[in-house]
Amino acid sequence: MPHILNAVDDIRITANKMLDETTRSSMGQFMTPASVARLLASQFDNLDGNISILDAGAGVGSLTTALIERAVNEFHPQTITANAWELESILAHHIEQSFAINNEACQERDVPLHTHIHNSDFIQSAVEILSARQKGEETVSFNKAILNPPYLKVSAKSKERELLRSVGVETGNLYSCFVSLALMLLADGGELVAITPRSFCNGPYFNDFRRVLLNNNALCKLHVFESRTRAFKGDKVLQENVIFHIIKGQAQGHVEIISSTCADDPVPQIRITNFDEVINPNNPDRFIHIVTNDEQADIAQRIGGMPCSLEDLGINASTGKVVDFRTKSNLRQELEEGSVPLIFPVHFTDGYIEWPQDNIKKPNALVRNEATEKQLIPNGHYVLTKRLSAKEEQRRIVAALYTPDIATGDVVGFENKTNYFHAYGQPLEHFFAKGLWAYLNSTIIDQYFRQFNGHTQVNATDLRVLRYPDAETLTQLGHDVQEYEQQHIDNLIAQI
Repeated sequence: MPHILNAVDDIRITANKMLDETTRSSMGQFMTPASVARLLASQFDNLDGNISILDAGAGVGSLTTALIERAVNEFHPQTITANAWELESILAHHIEQSFAINNEACQERDVPLHTHIHNSDFIQSAVEILSARQKGEETVSFNKAILNPPYLKVSAKSKERELLRSVGVETGNLYSCFVSLALMLLADGGELVAITPRSFCNGPYFNDFRRVLLNNNALCKLHVFESRTRAFKGDKVLQENVIFHIIKGQAQGHVEIISSTCADDPVPQIRITNFDEVINPNNPDRFIHIVTNDEQADIAQRIGGMPCSLEDLGINASTGKVVDFRTKSNLRQELEEGSVPLIFPVHFTDGYIEWPQDNIKKPNALVRNEATEKQLIPNGHYVLTKRLSAKEEQRRIVAALYTPDIATGDVVGFENKTNYFHAYGQPLEHFFAKGLWAYLNSTIIDQYFRQFNGHTQVNATDLRVLRYPDAETLTQLGHDVQEYEQQHIDNLIAQI
């Protein structure tokens, strides 16, 4: 059989040029290159028998084509039925051309191919099918789902969220909406393969999505790319992507973790691991750790084996209370009578807080009054981290030490784009804080954190699920650390 995906990839390139760039961005459209499509198709275990394919957000049909190409070349399908959903009319028109190529190739192999193009909203269609099933009505059945869904947040009050809630799912991104519904539509034993951002691997925002993925299903494969830019390089997508393979209704076994430089890497790194290494049974939020080699596994074991949670240490991590755009009238560029220091991420400098700063766009102070009083905390020692790091910043966790001598006064404000560690609303002990600061700035913690955090946000929840040395060790570390110098800090942490 000829490589029909190559012909369909030419259609993709042609259709891509016809799309409005701003529309593509607003709809989260990033079509799948041939190399990525073949990689997704290669994840399926069994393409024999009667195959019924679900492809939502289908673009020009590249993923369906890759799956049909592999099925006919490497397996013995009896029949193939393909259902493709694509809301963009330009792309839906090009699917007709792609399916014509598929049909001609299948005829050469005497494999009946039945195709259905839905130029409609997949979420609406999926909910209608699920609702019909609940009423006992006969509906279309699927045993293979292959997805490169749109990447776009949806608001809590949107039609999409309302539709999802009607079938018992709460998730706020189109990609997680599409995957959740596709998985619900699959028959037991059906396989789902999708490429999405890695952002669902951690954080409370995707708790319900992880529930849908992991409850009563088997997570079989995870494939990550070493480069953020290589999966969709033609579309200039700067995103950490992951491909995952799930079998619906199957008991969980080992997980195959693959790491490659790009989609057509001839020698990807493959590692088979226990499910408990991927999802720590002690983490109720079920963060997904992607450990690609033995060195990373050693890091996971060392940090995961630390004795304490934040609760054990008698401290907590919270998001800064001051939301600048909600209190604009109380912001001040300089400290003045009746105002207090206000700390933004821009005040982080080489591990410490440099405050105040001239010639910055952010204010240095907040008026203290009845409206702001509950947003302030007692002045003292705290460890702060940035909630957002630059996309290509060297470190994911960026921690700075706040000390009470930075500014006079009995209270301070931390802006909402920071997290801060505190003793349940009170400052930390000096050397304990300094030890915690050094621990968070170590290379091994950053490496460990990246195993489950696939985006640029560091939420307070992420900091709460980390494991920490005991209080005595952190305090001793605070005495021992002399400067903010990476090798010095890493050497001290290596002794713990």
